[in-house]
Amino acid sequence: MNARGRSFAVAAAGATAFVDMYATQPLLPDLRVAFGASEAHVAATISSLTFAVAIAAPFVGPLADAIGRKRVIVTAIFALALVTFGASHARSIGELIAWRFAQGLVMPGIFATTLAYIAEEYPTESAGSGVAAYIGGNVLGGWAGRYLSAIVAAHASWQVAFVALGALNVLGGAVVLALLPSSARFVRRASFRGALVAMRGFLTDPRMLATYAVGGCILFTLVAAFTFGTFYLAGPPFGLGTAEIGNVFCVYLFGAIATPLSGRLIDRFGNRTTVLLALALSATGILATLLPALAAVVIGLALMSTGVFIAQAASQSYIGRIAGGSRSTAAALYLTIYYAGGGLGAIVPAWTWVHAGWPPTVGIVVGFQALAAAFAFFGWQGPVKRGRRSADMTSAAAAGAATTIG
Repeated sequence: MNARGRSFAVAAAGATAFVDMYATQPLLPDLRVAFGASEAHVAATISSLTFAVAIAAPFVGPLADAIGRKRVIVTAIFALALVTFGASHARSIGELIAWRFAQGLVMPGIFATTLAYIAEEYPTESAGSGVAAYIGGNVLGGWAGRYLSAIVAAHASWQVAFVALGALNVLGGAVVLALLPSSARFVRRASFRGALVAMRGFLTDPRMLATYAVGGCILFTLVAAFTFGTFYLAGPPFGLGTAEIGNVFCVYLFGAIATPLSGRLIDRFGNRTTVLLALALSATGILATLLPALAAVVIGLALMSTGVFIAQAASQSYIGRIAGGSRSTAAALYLTIYYAGGGLGAIVPAWTWVHAGWPPTVGIVVGFQALAAAFAFFGWQGPVKRGRRSADMTSAAAAGAATTIG
């Protein structure tokens, strides 16, 4: 199998991992009407999935270490397809939430294991191209899931949108099965006990805890902004339809620009300065959405999400510097807190949105951005050793961090 085919398979895995994750965001107003549910109930189609990812993420590494990378990736993709098809038959908002939870349980088997595959199977001189292919697929999948679900639902129904998403999962799984070479450097090992020991050390490390908190706050802001921003754009004075809201999610593609930019910023200014600048950009963007003009809202969301991509790269690459020899365990814990924060982002602002509207909801987002800045400013202290190999790991982690945006 040539390198191009392998990279195409890696990109397909990247797209498949995230095509379903936030696909219900542009559908939230439709789901509210279809089920006669509140904003908080339909927003749980986001939070249930992200909480499931948070629960499952720490267990994926030991599982993949025991039974192999490709087997876990392919099984997880086809399992995701099955539960996505199942979601199309949900008869109540509760059933849909349960199906979304099931989707979240299998997703870490795709994205976490694929990154481990790249680290093991790509030669050092081409590992960057593997990560780039994966990120490209991730960005495309995250955007395509939102856009496709909006377009299909606008012309058919939300049920058909889930069928279309499931079909994409099947297609992605077929590509990975056919084109991804079996592992040549994989060494089977049972590492769960060692992972538990490493976790205990990380959970008592102030710098690591601060980094986890930064990640959780960052995804909180992204999920809150785009979840309740959907309701904002659907209501007066904008009154956007489902397809038009899907078009707004094209701002997500700015992640393709933000990812390489984040690596350069980290190399030049360091992790802490970069995350503070990124959070300032993100806060500027969300505040711009308060202007009563659709263009201002779209531009604001573009700036906000770009800042999130850069901040996320800075925070996860910081883990690569301080985690020592247990980076996979540190990253698993990071994903747990990260997605738990995302789940809260779809829940915590709900009451404020319903009873007070968009401006106070923006205030909550800015508050969590400020909290993330405080954790980074006061928690990322102490010298960090950085040789050539460390710099290489930092660059890879900075790129790989964008794969957790979704």
